[in-house]
Amino acid sequence: MNGTRGRSTWRANAALALAGCLWGTGFLFGKIAFREMSVSENVSYRFFFGCTPLLPIALSRRSLIREASRRDGWLSLAAIVIGFPIQFLCQFKGLQLTTVSHASLIVGTLPVMIALASVVFLHERLRAVEWLFLLLSALGALLIALSAGNAGPTAGPTLAGDFLVLLSMVASTGFILLSKRLLERYDSLGITAWMILIGTLLIFLCVEPVDAIRFHFSREVWGASAGQGLLATAGAYLVWNWGLAQIPASRAGIFLNLEPLLGACLGVVVLHETLGIAAMLGGALILVPAVYFSRKS
Repeated sequence: MNGTRGRSTWRANAALALAGCLWGTGFLFGKIAFREMSVSENVSYRFFFGCTPLLPIALSRRSLIREASRRDGWLSLAAIVIGFPIQFLCQFKGLQLTTVSHASLIVGTLPVMIALASVVFLHERLRAVEWLFLLLSALGALLIALSAGNAGPTAGPTLAGDFLVLLSMVASTGFILLSKRLLERYDSLGITAWMILIGTLLIFLCVEPVDAIRFHFSREVWGASAGQGLLATAGAYLVWNWGLAQIPASRAGIFLNLEPLLGACLGVVVLHETLGIAAMLGGALILVPAVYFSRKS
């Protein structure tokens, strides 16, 4: 019995680690897609490829969308608008203006933002050491932003790009808080599939009138776009939900920190980006509190 449980736990941990790594590839694929795609095209095609494998899951749970619309229609709509068009258009505009390594490290502020939001909106209390971790994370983000501001006019990280990625983490925090009730009331896999499908539709409706989507790109760019959707979106959500069903969320949260760590490494190794001393120190000040709050949550 213990052996069976141990193997199940090992597989769940492996699934969660894989999800964190898959999310970590998203910025690398996005930067490759930016060689020919605009921000709106990049985000649109990412979610087009991402929602395709989820379509059978959503259709098998058709009654879920009707039930959620009756009980939590406005909550569902607010979560989808904030979590998809607002978050990802803002995030990938920021990525276009900064580097993969900088954007990835800033994503590490998410667990800390969730902890702070829990204090403000859910009236949770933090100990003195936890307030210290919040301060360290803010200092880390400031160091990364200052290192971007000193990069000069050449291609590289910019203060505007880093700020937009940070702003997208604020939107992500709002999405998580709003969707928390939905995930408690409904089947998590079904509600996730439907939110991504509807979010994809909203993205197309938002961007098509402003920036008409093109279809002629190189194979490399199409491959990067498909990788974003199939691996960093659909694949990551599916293995994450499976792993999360096997072990407590308090243990699962730690694997989220693989995303900024792997993303920063891919930017340095694959795209030959450079991280200055200030940026590396800022990344460390972000990742240490992120690990702490991930385990705590």
